[in-house]
Amino acid sequence: MQTEKVVNHIVNWLKEYATNAKVNGFVIGISGGIDSAVTSTLCAKTGLDLLCLEMPIHQAASHVTRAQEHITNLKKRFPNVSDSRVDLTPVFEEFKTEVSLEGKQTTVDMALANTRARLRMTTLYYHAGLKGLLVAGTGNKVEDFGVGFYTKYGDGGVDLSPIADLLKSEVYEIGQNLEVPDSIMKAAPSDGLFGDARSDEDQIGASYPELEWAMQMKDEGKSADDFKGRKREVFEIFMRYNSSNKHKMIPIPICEIPNKLK
Repeated sequence: MQTEKVVNHIVNWLKEYATNAKVNGFVIGISGGIDSAVTSTLCAKTGLDLLCLEMPIHQAASHVTRAQEHITNLKKRFPNVSDSRVDLTPVFEEFKTEVSLEGKQTTVDMALANTRARLRMTTLYYHAGLKGLLVAGTGNKVEDFGVGFYTKYGDGGVDLSPIADLLKSEVYEIGQNLEVPDSIMKAAPSDGLFGDARSDEDQIGASYPELEWAMQMKDEGKSADDFKGRKREVFEIFMRYNSSNKHKMIPIPICEIPNKLK
């Protein structure tokens, strides 16, 4: 990958889109992970306003530390960057008092995890409306179009997606070019939706390099029967997520009414 040229292409694309939309810049949620670090740095390089939001909900201490380190470094490098911290923990806890928490524990936990992401999306759009900004998404190609590893109308609710055509490995390559802090570059990827330090690999059962391989194999028309051992296991994991999360990757179904019925 021609990293420097890709960086310039994305920065120019961001700037042109924001200028045509007649907005002041971007707002992005900073999680302490590689995707938000790379996306926010790319947005900062446009020279337009960038608001970095921390939105902790019972967040793991390591995530908070990395997020703050990145924001501090970004503000030192770019005068157009500002930040704010919105503690959503009380909001989340109040929400839990008003809804039923009955049911299978794993189902309840997942529903609450997705609620965290949707509370953050609401917060981002509040600030976007207040300051005339676009909400920049942080999803990469494997997450958005491979396994659908994001929350519908949560971190998937954005105005534009600067890195959605980049594989995770390519995001790391760009992160190196953009001088993202080592603490983030070396940290295990995590969605941070459960209040602990569990990684994406812990949840999915496969690493991003493995998922990238499986995504390529699918694109080449391979099936699980073409593989054995760990490769077969990884391919089946990828296909299971790809199938069950397909509803996130396609347009919302519309019931079209035949003209003869109108």
